[in-house]
Amino acid sequence: MHRLRFVLSVAALVFIGFPAFATEDFEPFIGKFEGKYTSEEDGVEQNRDLSVEISETKDGFNVSWTTTTFKKNKSKTKTYSIDFVESDREHIYMAAQKKNVFGGREPLDPMKGDAYAWARVDGPKLTIHALVITEDGGYEMQTYDRILMGDNNLHLKFSRIRDGEMLKTIDTNLYRQ
Repeated sequence: MHRLRFVLSVAALVFIGFPAFATEDFEPFIGKFEGKYTSEEDGVEQNRDLSVEISETKDGFNVSWTTTTFKKNKSKTKTYSIDFVESDREHIYMAAQKKNVFGGREPLDPMKGDAYAWARVDGPKLTIHALVITEDGGYEMQTYDRILMGDNNLHLKFSRIRDGEMLKTIDTNLYRQ
């Protein structure tokens, strides 16, 4: 009898005790967006090709982005990818960037130089913050605001701040591919 109660309790938790994963938050952002950005740094014009792809995963969503910088006759490409899963707070998602001993995903360790990242969805705006603790104990914060402007336009506002000093900003549009 005790075993039957246990089985029924577990079944009840599985069917009604866990909320369904809420895809309505990030669903409008799903897709691939590309654009360009031109700036001048140290008297030299820099062109950037930017792309971001947002896709649904089993437990949340993934944001993968690539930046190719063209400077003089050289190009440099950087690619990043972060999986996000629900947190206990509504519309806030935590990064799940490495697997733990049980095969689950968990955030990286900021005290070891890894970025601590989280995402927030606020209507048409998907914001990703990445905090890095620098070698000297300071901090660097990168913020990516991706704002839907209709079905095919994603406005990107990026900022990078180190110890309170603004180092870089990017403000441009990306278009759905």
